[in-house]
Amino acid sequence: MPQFDVRERFEREVFAPADIVLRTAMEFDLQSIRLIRLIIKVRKFVLRGTPDPPRRPVGLFQESLEMGWGLLDEVPERRIVCGAYCQPWTGDVVFTPIPSEGFFAFDEPDQVKIAWTLEAESLLPDRTLFVHEVRAVATDESALRKFRKYWRWARFGIIAIRLLLLPAIQKKAEKAWRTEQEKI
Repeated sequence: MPQFDVRERFEREVFAPADIVLRTAMEFDLQSIRLIRLIIKVRKFVLRGTPDPPRRPVGLFQESLEMGWGLLDEVPERRIVCGAYCQPWTGDVVFTPIPSEGFFAFDEPDQVKIAWTLEAESLLPDRTLFVHEVRAVATDESALRKFRKYWRWARFGIIAIRLLLLPAIQKKAEKAWRTEQEKI
């Protein structure tokens, strides 16, 4: 997404191979972190959304697909890119996937188009740069006004989620790598 209204990029060096890092990120249960669950509940409360039903532990990638995100691109063991459109300022956000071939041209009025990536760039055989990036662009002026108003306060929770998520993924990936090395 070359044009965007918001771009958040977080990266972290992880002492594990890229394939282990990306797999760990994709399988990580985002809501296994209590503070992240709280942030999600507070957002729902502020925007008057309906309470979420009980959920089962599920990996980040699978949960995203179940929520309505679509897979836009994948380089096995290195990168996934997911995207959808929505109205993030609503309490019960509905994510709708956009086929990859139509993603850039999508311009349905009063929507925000969002793409996010999980990337694992190999620096050394046992060292990886893990990157999580999100880009969002409003499809028209009305959506942009609503999105800016929402983003002024919501970004603090969204950024906090990323700041909690990356070290948790790092810790779990490094542990998985150590365990794998001990078996050898």
